Amino acid sequence: MEMENLTPVRIDIVSDIMCPWCVVGFHQLTRALEKSGVSADIHWHPFELNPTMSASGQNLREHLMQKYGTTLEDSVKTRENITSLGADLGFTFDFREDMRMVNSFKAHQLVEWADEQGAQHKMVLGLFRAHFSEGQDVSDVEILGDIAAKAGLERSRAQKALRNGAYAETVRTMQNFWIERGITGVPAMIFQSRHLLVGARGVDGYKEMLRQISGTVA
Repeated sequence: MEMENLTPVRIDIVSDIMCPWCVVGFHQLTRALEKSGVSADIHWHPFELNPTMSASGQNLREHLMQKYGTTLEDSVKTRENITSLGADLGFTFDFREDMRMVNSFKAHQLVEWADEQGAQHKMVLGLFRAHFSEGQDVSDVEILGDIAAKAGLERSRAQKALRNGAYAETVRTMQNFWIERGITGVPAMIFQSRHLLVGARGVDGYKEMLRQISGTVA
């Protein structure tokens, strides 16, 4: 191992539940931490790739074609690539023809509510699994309540917080904070509040960042 017995590295991850590369990047980061012998203090922050997405959402493939001009061939190759990367990292991507891009605002609110219960990290990972592995609609309050329950939290309290919008302003404020600091894409990871990496950078890319900052966390 390159580094051992270090003070945990603070890592702020700006991400969206709708972003498969956020899942890939996180698991690559986890592997890098394990290989480097470094512990981390991870904090998740909200970002919406499609803040104006309607409540009914949109077919994922249609959405990507419309927004980015993605061809069917490109879409198939990208899904195969992401699925393979996920499998290598121990995460299951189950892309389906009817998979939808949905509005993630309520999901981000659920994460902030869970943070107050000491379960932010667990909730984020649960939402990623629900959306990408299980095909659940993470914009639906009923389903979000179920996800909260799976995380060991109280379903009714989670749903109440979502229905009354108790964390809506908090999420908007946090999103604006990162946008004002130049974050336009995710995953965006900030190490020790100073060093920024955007995109899924691979296990070696994250290991190199950890090596570079080793003197600041010893």
